[in-house]
Amino acid sequence: MGENRFPSRIDVHARQGDLGRDGSVSTIGLARWLEDARLRVRLRRFERLVGVGAFDRFSIILVSQSVERLAPVGRTDANVQVHTGIRHIGRSSFTYEQAVLADGRRVGGGGATIVLAGATGPLTLPDELIADLADLQLAASEQQMPPRPGADRRERGYYPGSVSLRARIGDVDYNEHVNFMALATWYDEAIATLTRKAMEIGREGPVPDLLPWSYRIHYLGEVAYPGDYEIGVLVRSFDADAVCYELGVFQGDECLGVADAVGPRGELPTVALA
Repeated sequence: MGENRFPSRIDVHARQGDLGRDGSVSTIGLARWLEDARLRVRLRRFERLVGVGAFDRFSIILVSQSVERLAPVGRTDANVQVHTGIRHIGRSSFTYEQAVLADGRRVGGGGATIVLAGATGPLTLPDELIADLADLQLAASEQQMPPRPGADRRERGYYPGSVSLRARIGDVDYNEHVNFMALATWYDEAIATLTRKAMEIGREGPVPDLLPWSYRIHYLGEVAYPGDYEIGVLVRSFDADAVCYELGVFQGDECLGVADAVGPRGELPTVALA
C-alpha cells in the first residue's frame, strides 16, 4: 500500500470511548483518531505568520471528511499509528489523506477537505501555508477524487425514510453549533433506528450491530442548538453482505449535510431494503 509515503505519523491508543459494541474501535472512534492526527500536524510557517498578526482573521472550515474501517483494532493492539499527508492543494482549500496502521497492517483510513474562510467567504491560501502543505504533499495518485453528491441529494423528497432527532447541548462545540463528529453519530443513530424498524425489533429487543464500516460526509450548513432535525435515509444498493446508504440532514426543507455510508447487511430482509 506504500504507507511509507506519508510524511506525518503519530502513535495512537484506543480509549474506552473509541470502542464499539464488538470491543474494537468503532468507525466513529476511528474518525476521532484521524481528526486528532490532523490537529497534531505542525504548519510552522503559517503558525508564525498568524502569530505575528500578519494574516487577517480566518476560520478553518471542514467541508467534507471520510473514514473507512478495514479491520478490527482494539485496546490490546500495539504500535498503532495514524499516517497523514496532503493529497491536494487548491486556491482556498486543501485535502488530507490518511491511513491507520496496527503493527504494520492497514486497518483503516480516510481524509478531510479544509477551506480557509474569512468574513466574506473563502480566502486565498497564503504562500507560507502553501509551503507547509507542499512539505506534506503525497506523490500523485491514480485514485480519482470522488464526485460531489448531486443537487438531488439536497431535496427532502429524495429520501424515502427518515428519523427525527433533536440537537443536544453535549453536541455543541466552541463554535456554537453541533460539532461535525457529533453529527456523524446522528447518521449512526438514523441507520440503527431504521434497522430496528426493518427487523421489527421492539423497544426491549437487542439492537443488531449493523452500523457502517465507512462514511463519506459533506457539510453544507451549520446545524444549530437548540433545534429539531430529520435524517433522510435511502438504500442505494445492497448485496448478501453489505448495504450502501445515502443520507441527508434536514431542518424543514433546508439540507445541511449529506453522507454516503456502507455497512453490514446482517439479517436485514430484502423487502426492507428494496
